Amino acid sequence: MGTASTKSHNRKKNRRAEVAPAKPTPPEVARLPQARELSDRTWLLCSLFIMAVGAILRLYNLSLVPFHHDEGVNGNFLVRLVREGFYRYDPANYHGPTLYYFSAVIPWILRFLLGESAQNKYGLNTVTVRLVPALFGLGTIWLVLLLRRRVGTVGTLCAAALLAVSPGAVYLSRYFIHETLFVFFTLGVVVAGLKYYEVGNPVYLMLASVSVALLFATKETAIISIAVLVIALASTWLYLRLWNTIFREGQINRKQRRSQRGRRTGPQTRALERLGGAKKLTLLGLVALLVFVAVNLLFYSSFFTNYPKGVYDAVKTFEFWTKTGKEMHGHPITTYVWWLLRQEPPLIFLGTVGAALIVWKPRNSFTLFSALWAFGLLAAYSLISYKTPWLVLNFVVPLALISGYALQVIYDWGLGEIRLIIAVMLLAVAISGYKTVDLNFFNYDNDAQSYVYVYAHTRREMLALCDEIEKIAERTKRGTKTGVTIVSPDYWPLPWYLRDYTGVGYHGRMTSSTEPVIIASESQGAEVQATFGDLYQQVNSGFNSAGSYPLRPGVNLLLYVRRDALGPRP
Repeated sequence: MGTASTKSHNRKKNRRAEVAPAKPTPPEVARLPQARELSDRTWLLCSLFIMAVGAILRLYNLSLVPFHHDEGVNGNFLVRLVREGFYRYDPANYHGPTLYYFSAVIPWILRFLLGESAQNKYGLNTVTVRLVPALFGLGTIWLVLLLRRRVGTVGTLCAAALLAVSPGAVYLSRYFIHETLFVFFTLGVVVAGLKYYEVGNPVYLMLASVSVALLFATKETAIISIAVLVIALASTWLYLRLWNTIFREGQINRKQRRSQRGRRTGPQTRALERLGGAKKLTLLGLVALLVFVAVNLLFYSSFFTNYPKGVYDAVKTFEFWTKTGKEMHGHPITTYVWWLLRQEPPLIFLGTVGAALIVWKPRNSFTLFSALWAFGLLAAYSLISYKTPWLVLNFVVPLALISGYALQVIYDWGLGEIRLIIAVMLLAVAISGYKTVDLNFFNYDNDAQSYVYVYAHTRREMLALCDEIEKIAERTKRGTKTGVTIVSPDYWPLPWYLRDYTGVGYHGRMTSSTEPVIIASESQGAEVQATFGDLYQQVNSGFNSAGSYPLRPGVNLLLYVRRDALGPRP
């Protein structure tokens, strides 16, 4: 992919550059004028500061927010994989296997080093399982910083900073779901592919292939992301070709064009020669394809313990999710735009400005590609009726890139020097930072319309229910062997919080029981009274007049304890 820089002013070169040998530079970059650059020391300090802020926001108090329904389901798969070594991909449920296998690494290491008890106590808890998506979220910021040569020093720092404090990027990095891994692998495809194009090292092509494979092994929507990336790449080439024909070559008279055609080599030909020629590229492409197939084969076959069914199901899943996309979580076509305006205003505003600048003067092919990637994904997902807030993360990363580019252009134009960029960034970071802290540490379970990422989330009061069950288990002196009967049809994510209890029954309807604890929905209160009479006593939560424990919007749970199962309260 060719590149052209925005208009810039020359600066004095760093003295170290005068004596140190220059790194190999691709022709597309080497022929560009030098942009004004911050010093390497400033770049490093800013990068470290951004990564530190991103790490604090993603790692601090990971257990604060109660598990979401989907996190509970994912946690249930992980518990079985860690404790029994069992995982089978189901095309009708819960996406691909990468989340579970990556998350199982920590418990497996602890079991190897410290034994089974350490694995269950320290390896399978809310912090360690959420640590994996949090680290992938932090890794996504690092990948953005690797794009310095394409987006510009100032632009890349701004893009990384905007991503570091993005409310959605932080919120979803603290979620035990697939999306953060998915977005990391998507950006990994772009970064590795771009690096291979620049330097021609086959290692980067293999890394791109592994990223594509892990993308497909993470979530079925990989087909949408890859399609958009391919369309964005083709559209970038076509747009630049038309632009050069109309606005550049049109200024050269016919005689000059004829004389230049004989000795000019097209950028595609030069790139092909630089990558080793058609024969080598074809061979490497076949190897990359084999790597893609091998990685998917390993994960979907559960490392050959579910072969060939797991591989067959990996293909079958697209049939299921095509149908699901039409039936579940339906929202209007403008939903994602409104969600971005509510929670990510700096990104949608600066991203739109950056896209307009790129289309107006497409001097940077990568940022043009990023703009087409961002708004192409936004259009693709908007056309599908299935819409959930965590899908917004797919737009946030490319929007951050073109937002950073917009600020890079302003900086290169010399409008107010660096002070204007600092002012704009402070305002953007202040807006996003406030929304991030408010969302992630205070209103993380507030389902008001302004908190769009809080989507049918578990209420914090549910943790009080878990605490009460633990107290009951201590008073019965049976600990995790205390029997619990759950008759409520809605109970996720309780299986995660009760993962160590060996006597839990998930019935989902009224049934007979002699266990010390019964959990029912608020609507089943009369049934419990009719079925069990005075044998059980309700534990009043104190949160409402019904004494129930809010689970999520519209779902409240009642806790009952068998009267003769308890001794006196301490």
